[in-house]
Amino acid sequence: MSTTSHLITADELMRLPDDGHRYELLKGELLTMSPTGYEHGEILLNLGVLLKQFTKEHKLGRVGGGDAGFRLETNPDTVLAPDISFIKAGRLTTRPQEFASIVPDLVVEIISPGDRKGKVTEKAKLWLSFGVHSVWLVRPQNRTVEVFTKEGMTRTLGETEILSDSVLPGFEIPVNVIFE
Repeated sequence: MSTTSHLITADELMRLPDDGHRYELLKGELLTMSPTGYEHGEILLNLGVLLKQFTKEHKLGRVGGGDAGFRLETNPDTVLAPDISFIKAGRLTTRPQEFASIVPDLVVEIISPGDRKGKVTEKAKLWLSFGVHSVWLVRPQNRTVEVFTKEGMTRTLGETEILSDSVLPGFEIPVNVIFE
């Protein structure tokens, strides 16, 4: 990740040309993220489909993926884009064409080989500081999911354990299914 030397707004971020990178804003600072690898994309789709099917079947809310940005602060602007997001039913009544000005209930970040553990944990805590209920850090390298909650609890689930979360009542899947 690299940063720019001047502050930009969420509106300027929205108008950046497509250059093959993903961007986020942290207090107006542009963060550049390299494209992810194939494994990352496959895991994102595996888990995203499972979450989408479950939430649709149970009318629990909306699931977004990959490039869906959330405007979390203004002046200076913070816009973050998790790999997968979930918003409870009734909280987002329309699909914004630009960044959603709402805090998701759940975010999922899939960790790439080059991501530093401290930075990833820092980002999970940042999400929680904005009011996200749960953050799942999916770690393909050791086939685990680390779950952070707004109550300050953290648990790490191995591939033989069951992933569930109170933000998605009834959702339960073996962790290993995410990596198949």
